[in-house]
Amino acid sequence: MTDTFLARTRRRLLSLLYRVPDDPSPDPAAAKRFDWFHAIPFASVHVGALLVIFAGWSWTAVVFAFLLYAIRFFAITGFYHRYFSHRTFKTWRIVQFFFAALGCSTAQRGPLWWAAHHRHHHAHSDDEEDLHSPMQHGILWSHCGWFLTPHAYQSNHKLVPDFAKYPELRFLDRFDVLTPALLAFGMYALGWLIGVALPDSGVTGFQMLVWGFFISTVAVYHLTFLVNSATHLIGNRRYQTKDDSRNSFIIAILTMGEGWHNNHHHYPNSTRQGFFWWEIDITYYGLVLMSMLGLVWDIRPVPQRVLREAKKPAVAPAAALAPIPIKT
Repeated sequence: MTDTFLARTRRRLLSLLYRVPDDPSPDPAAAKRFDWFHAIPFASVHVGALLVIFAGWSWTAVVFAFLLYAIRFFAITGFYHRYFSHRTFKTWRIVQFFFAALGCSTAQRGPLWWAAHHRHHHAHSDDEEDLHSPMQHGILWSHCGWFLTPHAYQSNHKLVPDFAKYPELRFLDRFDVLTPALLAFGMYALGWLIGVALPDSGVTGFQMLVWGFFISTVAVYHLTFLVNSATHLIGNRRYQTKDDSRNSFIIAILTMGEGWHNNHHHYPNSTRQGFFWWEIDITYYGLVLMSMLGLVWDIRPVPQRVLREAKKPAVAPAAALAPIPIKT
């Protein structure tokens, strides 16, 4: 019994460094309970953000925090969501890897984990199998409790066979703590170098760590989670989908276009989630710019029939997930 306990303890400690299979539980319900142990890294990032009271601030640190928030949030919305989860455009393999690593630096786990859980969400949106439905589990659980369970910890590669075939993505998924750690170290080193070169700037390594990593990461966290929780509770319903997804202008502005959630659940195969010109979708604009630069292509439009259906109640079509080739 002691050996089993020590083995499990060792596995749990290692799971903070890289993804290892959880021990099978004789009680299935236990796998869906809040896991305080795996909540330690998540809580630590929030504690790190609170250290701003000791780190102080500078315009340099604030600018870096905003830039790292914006580009990493785009990696989540444009690539973790619209590319890895829904395959709404094509890209080069190197671009695929770059934005996968950038998304992974947000400490929202790897691209395969994220995409697999999101595909599961669309298949079971707001039913009993949906892990983060506020209708089933309450707003706090849907916002940031669901992924802190042994059940949600695992990556189901069977749901993402199209991307699980890439060894570099499997590497990121298994060692998902690596890129956040590298970013944190890089921010500290950059702040130290700025402080040495420009001593009057007031910038320190500690300050850049707090602003550039912790504060920007917390911002990306909760704006991402807002889509899971609030857009199934707040807003209007243009389409009569099988779930309770809603469109919210305010959330769309805050989340670079992810707030057009009812649109998205009605037709998830479109790169654009703000279906009409007045529905601001910053992520889509960014992807269009990337297409002009040749970094992405075959951006999927919103079909005219879907736009016409906005004038009358409609039943959400089944999401087509036809394989999209990757250039190597």
